[in-house]
Amino acid sequence: MSGSTLFTDAMALTKVGDGVYDGELNEHWTIGPKVHGGAMLALCANAARTEHAGDGVEPIAVSGNFLWAPDPGPMRVVTTVRKRGRRVSLVDVELNQGDRTAVRAAVTLGEPEHHVPPLLSVNPVVPLMQPEPPPGLEPIGPGHPMADVVHLARGCDIRPSLTSFTPRTDGGPPIIEYWVRPKGTAPDVLFALLCGDVSAPVTFGVNRFGWAPTVQLTAYLRAIPADGWLRVLCTTVQIGQDWFDEDHIVVDCEGHIVVQTRQLAMVPSA
Repeated sequence: MSGSTLFTDAMALTKVGDGVYDGELNEHWTIGPKVHGGAMLALCANAARTEHAGDGVEPIAVSGNFLWAPDPGPMRVVTTVRKRGRRVSLVDVELNQGDRTAVRAAVTLGEPEHHVPPLLSVNPVVPLMQPEPPPGLEPIGPGHPMADVVHLARGCDIRPSLTSFTPRTDGGPPIIEYWVRPKGTAPDVLFALLCGDVSAPVTFGVNRFGWAPTVQLTAYLRAIPADGWLRVLCTTVQIGQDWFDEDHIVVDCEGHIVVQTRQLAMVPSA
């Protein structure tokens, strides 16, 4: 499946032993030369869900530590079921390439809330972003300023609001907006998890560009996404000299919060 740009193919796993799965780190789901962190986290979640094999059970929380940035190519995922409960289960996952572990994740599985109204929801995305990208907002592709870096645009229609990348004149935190959906299929749970790491680093908002490696990322799946565009709002609380946090809120076309993430990453050098 390495030549395919489809997200579903990039998530494909083949069971080769007890709790062990082989797959491919797809060359199209990369940022620059390296595999996209959200894609690797989604692969870990898929392996945990597959190993658990429960009806209606999805990864409702995924906490991943990124130990090494692998290149596209063959990989192996090793799962260990720590708990198999009536409502909540836990699976540990290691994503390996060769003899090195790239990602170590703990995946909590359960049934996400969907088709029921929350008791309370403070959703900052709906007032700011319309359900579909505004007219004239170009997708990342040939001629786009981000096309040479964001290769995952080959498999999804991704439309960033470039005006939200510029530093704010009032000194406030950057607020970056994206509209995203996979090509050739509806967004699913795994794609929604990937979108929790889809934004460029918020350090762009303080004129720090370049590679900002993620060290740790925690994602919550709140609901199953509806078929349509996913709106992604990316913000931060603090950008330090060495470390920064980055938060994503992913909202579907019906206005439901489907994914929330927070990550710790390293500030690019000046």
